[in-house]
Amino acid sequence: MLPLTRKDPSRSLGSRIKEKVYGWVRLIFSDRNSRNLFLFLLLNFSFAFVELAYGIWTNSLGLISDSFHMFFDCTGLLAGLAASVITRWRANEKYSYGYVRAEVLAGFVNGLFLLFIAFFIMSEAVERAIEPPEVKHERLFIVSVLGLFVNLVGIYVFQHGHGHSHGGGGGHGHSHSGSSSNHGHSHDHSHTHSHDSGDFNSGNSQIMKGVFLHILADTLGSVGVIVSAVLMQMFGWMIADPICSMFIAILIALSVLALIKESVMILMQRQPAALDHVLPQCYQKVMQLAGVYSVQEPHFWTLCSDVYVGALKLEVSKAADPKYIVSHTHMIFAAVGVKQLYVQLDYAPM
Repeated sequence: MLPLTRKDPSRSLGSRIKEKVYGWVRLIFSDRNSRNLFLFLLLNFSFAFVELAYGIWTNSLGLISDSFHMFFDCTGLLAGLAASVITRWRANEKYSYGYVRAEVLAGFVNGLFLLFIAFFIMSEAVERAIEPPEVKHERLFIVSVLGLFVNLVGIYVFQHGHGHSHGGGGGHGHSHSGSSSNHGHSHDHSHTHSHDSGDFNSGNSQIMKGVFLHILADTLGSVGVIVSAVLMQMFGWMIADPICSMFIAILIALSVLALIKESVMILMQRQPAALDHVLPQCYQKVMQLAGVYSVQEPHFWTLCSDVYVGALKLEVSKAADPKYIVSHTHMIFAAVGVKQLYVQLDYAPM
């Protein structure tokens, strides 16, 4: 009788982990933005260690603070990379919109982290400004120039890949009607929507904007370190190092304020700022459709970057053609960028 062999649970777990990692790698390299994020993350992370080591060696807070900024940029890049992969997960019963808002959460959390590190750098810089330490400025220049070069590479890559997106498309619409005894009139509840999966993975996403802003701030920070090194070498101004750190801290804060503001507005379901001036015109056009009496309870919000969703109720006459009104209403709002629109028709009593 052959002996029974037991399965090795550690091996099966390892193979599952290996398969999961390979799946993530395939997803990362299947998209231009996520691929660029991954490669620049490796470059940024490697150079952050170099900059930190040099900062400690030269006793330069400017270089140390810039290295910490680069480390936190790596956190932002990692969050962006994870979000760019998660947003492509399929929608399911519990997450009917999919996971597209991962980019908003990643941008918000990343912004809070960067504000914290900016405050930390500023407080340290103020202490050093009061008592400037001795800095080995002659060693700063080479590393600062290398840091500038790394960031210029990032700016070039992300600026040129900023508008890239891809994906398949599809759409559907349906309507159903019933009666509403509470209001004394019948209504027809219709909604149509269409979406392009590429819209949920656009190069113009909040994550890509945030990454570009961080790299831009890093670039200016590297310029600040170079300037402080030159000032210390030529004039012996040791206070230039903490001033440079203050400059970097301010740049970090300024670079993330817009990102945090945008994230908060999306999470608070604010009407998309890009539609503030065009929605009143859309309401007027809908009011001009045959049989439409009024536009009621309009709600518009941002699902994720540049993907807008809306819902509104239209009071119409009993003789109105519901298909005509719903289709033309959808076309009016689709023209201004509303990807999904839900329209409820309420028939006014005779």
